[in-house]
Amino acid sequence: MSEFQDKVLKVVRSIPSGHTASYKEVASQAGYPGAYRAVGGVLGKNYNPGIPCHRVICSNGKAGHYNRGDDFKRKLLEREGFLK
Repeated sequence: MSEFQDKVLKVVRSIPSGHTASYKEVASQAGYPGAYRAVGGVLGKNYNPGIPCHRVICSNGKAGHYNRGDDFKRKLLEREGFLK
C-alpha cells in the first residue's frame, strides 16, 4: 500500500457514523489537497468493511458512487441518518 493510500484510508476510518466528508476534504486531510479524484480511486478498490467508504460523498452533496453499489451506499447513509 502506498503512503497516499494509507493516509486516505486513515482519514476515512476516522469519519464517525452520521457524518460525511467530501472527496476533496479527504484529500486535504490526507495532505494531498488536489488529489480528490485519486481518493475516489483508492476507495473504489477498498473492500475492507472496517473502513466506511460510504461516508465519502461528492462536494455538491450527492452520494456519488460506491464499489458495492450506489443504492447500497444510499441505504447505508440513510441508516446513519445522513440521507432521507
